[in-house]
Amino acid sequence: MANKDGHRRFGSIRKLPSGRFQIRYPGPDGQLRTGQTTYATKGDADRALTLIEAQIISGEWTDPERGKVLLGDYARTWISERPGLRPKTLEGYTWLLNRHIVPHLGRVAVGKLTTPMIRSWRADLLAKGISVSTAAKAYRLLRAVLMTAADEDKLIARNPCRIKGADNEHTPERPILTLAQVFELADRMADRRFKALILLTTFASLRWGEVIALRRGSLDLAARTVSVREQLLELDGGTMQLGPPKSRAGRRTIAIPSVIIPVLTEHLATYVDEPDDAFVFLGKRGAFLRGGNFRREAKWAEALKEMGLQGLHFHDLRHTGNTLAAQSGASIADLKARMGHDSDRAALIYQHATRDADQKIADALSTRVKAERKKAKKKRTKRDGAGG
Repeated sequence: MANKDGHRRFGSIRKLPSGRFQIRYPGPDGQLRTGQTTYATKGDADRALTLIEAQIISGEWTDPERGKVLLGDYARTWISERPGLRPKTLEGYTWLLNRHIVPHLGRVAVGKLTTPMIRSWRADLLAKGISVSTAAKAYRLLRAVLMTAADEDKLIARNPCRIKGADNEHTPERPILTLAQVFELADRMADRRFKALILLTTFASLRWGEVIALRRGSLDLAARTVSVREQLLELDGGTMQLGPPKSRAGRRTIAIPSVIIPVLTEHLATYVDEPDDAFVFLGKRGAFLRGGNFRREAKWAEALKEMGLQGLHFHDLRHTGNTLAAQSGASIADLKARMGHDSDRAALIYQHATRDADQKIADALSTRVKAERKKAKKKRTKRDGAGG
């Protein structure tokens, strides 16, 4: 805006030898800045200064110079400045950044990123065969990085990650085993030490990292409970690292169905050392159990093929356990506590989840297992009699 004498109250405009107009203005810190572009008319330049003044007054102005930092450099710094990240999360972020973000957008200045540019990046990922799930993870990471750039560091006026639905993974429904299939799979494990692993993972709704981190002291067979206090992670470099559970709700004590107690009792007596801190599930050579070693020693793929269950993931055992628990009639709060799910309503979940309700889940599972086994036994007896 110009004063009565024709001079602007904020900033200045000068005509360049080319005939275009250039602006200069003081930032909030008092430092004079030159406009990032030139204008065809003095009126255009005047309107640009008016807009910049309004942005500074409202607190929405961002320093164009700061926005020149390359996305790749800024994102790497963003990751490094989050020391509280779990090792596996750190690895995941770094992998997504280097594999799916930097090759496409890493050399673009943060201030130059636009929503159409990000939409095109995501479309390219999907066109190259990257799964919707992975593309969603990469998009969520980029959105979090640029949220900091906009809200905290003021490098950009607003986050350009504004693509509706891009953060949704649309994960396909995973298979659920029947009770008979759970026990058959456990019986088909080539190494008998893994029978208890299959049953405990399923009926206690445990994650892989949780079950392989269990110690003898984690199991109270008299009380029929298993306590989850830590998880064992296999990092990309092959290092095995003990750490806290995946979330705050991951620290929990879970009731075990009585029907699998005999299997666990036999397992502890046969394969587990006496000290309370002895690991319950180890490989044949006594080292930490790794996913690859388990699949090889248990002949996991062979067992699935024989059962017609190719494509089943170990995590589907937990999914099966969660489903069976839900079918027992437990409330959502009790189920979330049993599964170790964290959410914004964690306090409400902890208030309503009780040990009695959790024990009812385990008892219901035991009753159902016994009934189905009895039914299957009658069928076999009848079939064998008819065959004789």
